[in-house]
Amino acid sequence: MKKKVVLAYSGGLDTTYCALYLSKTLGYEVHAVTVNTGGFTAEEIQTIEQKALSLGIASYRCVDSVVEYYESCVKYLLFGNVLKNNTYPLSVSAERTIQAKVIAEYALEVGAEAICHGSTGAGNDQVRFDVVFNILAPQMEIITPIRDLKLSREEEIDFLKEHGVDMNFEKAKYSINKGLWGTSVGGKETLTSHEYLPEDAFPSQVKKTEQEQHTLLFDNGELVGIDGEIYNHPTKAIKKLEELAAPFGIGRDIHVGDTIIGIKGRVGFEAASALIALKAHHLLEKHTLSKNQLVVKEQLAVMYGNWLHEAMFLDPVMRNIEAFFKNSQTSVSGKVFVTFMPYRFVLNGIESQFDLMSGKFGQYGEMNNAWTGDDVKGFSKILANSLTIYHQTNPGYGK
Repeated sequence: MKKKVVLAYSGGLDTTYCALYLSKTLGYEVHAVTVNTGGFTAEEIQTIEQKALSLGIASYRCVDSVVEYYESCVKYLLFGNVLKNNTYPLSVSAERTIQAKVIAEYALEVGAEAICHGSTGAGNDQVRFDVVFNILAPQMEIITPIRDLKLSREEEIDFLKEHGVDMNFEKAKYSINKGLWGTSVGGKETLTSHEYLPEDAFPSQVKKTEQEQHTLLFDNGELVGIDGEIYNHPTKAIKKLEELAAPFGIGRDIHVGDTIIGIKGRVGFEAASALIALKAHHLLEKHTLSKNQLVVKEQLAVMYGNWLHEAMFLDPVMRNIEAFFKNSQTSVSGKVFVTFMPYRFVLNGIESQFDLMSGKFGQYGEMNNAWTGDDVKGFSKILANSLTIYHQTNPGYGK
């Protein structure tokens, strides 16, 4: 009997090559899997399935992992206000790890001897897939034809034509990866250090120019409603927010960062829903959490984002950080009022029963209701005491 291999399949050039190479050259029984983390419509999945089956593979399956993706990862990115290098909401980084996890689990389910992915040897994704496969299915061989054979695009095309594959071989000008938490955009400009992506490179074009006012509702840190409508799951609210905001061109930027393999890289992205939700959530937290909660969360968010980006999602420390994030959200509930405009948005304010900026305690710069002037004099004297001693002992320090 032929050995079974599970192929992470997207329907593009690389994974189409892998499907044929595995079956025709290596003699494997190929089981192709697409993991949908919010980037495919039902029609697109149907097209991918038809393309996969036309290659003569043994089976095709699409696993809808949008809810799992949110529950295991996205909501913690929101709870932590995670932005890689204060810019990127980790749209693709987060997706790849979850996709690899689902593929490894499916390979174990069908009793495969090997797992294959179509990554090249030049990016982060190869590491993300390999690390998860090694952890969850260490007994399986990892096959990566594009990386191992160092194939050029032309070599892949020639191979597919020899086997009678009829597909559009024209390389798209820009590489697009879409998911629930944003869309990455790669092109010739992102290979430079000085060029910005042109307007037409972004999948969502600007169609709205008049300001719009919207109200976001958070419950225990999760986005659950928009403009008075409550959704049965936060993924629905995220999708609705994207639908409302993307036509304004909100959420576009280019991220510059350190790759897992040690080189600098740039990637463009549009993530209207993610950026608005993150900033609105952060504003609500600034009103409802203590000073030290905010400080500790900010430090943990940097580590969580870095480790997720660098394929360490399955490290138990990530579950520890997630537990802290979740526990911190018990009072992060309320409304955030937002104005959408072309290319930007404004957070107007919040409304929450847990708002710590209550007028009964005092109004900053105006009125003190919970202390007296003498209280402040004594407090200030004690606060300054250690430094008063230091500067009297070390006169002239710092001058």
